[in-house]
Amino acid sequence: MVSSLDTVSFQHITRILGVIDDLEISREAVEIPLSPESPGVVRLLANGKLEIVVDADMPFDDWLQTLPQKIQALMPAKTESDY
Repeated sequence: MVSSLDTVSFQHITRILGVIDDLEISREAVEIPLSPESPGVVRLLANGKLEIVVDADMPFDDWLQTLPQKIQALMPAKTESDY
């Protein structure tokens, strides 16, 4: 049986921020609610920030592996002039 995640811990946030850092996204541009939801969601907010809501029912490690693809799907592609 898979147990539900009740709260997003500091350790979870640290690992999410590691993904954010690897994608070279400013930590100031990200919001991570402390309450997970089912299903979890990654979306752009009206204020331009990226909201990352952890999935409450999926094992955290499995969910974390899908996070880079979910973020990249929302981000505009970089052009050569961005480098």
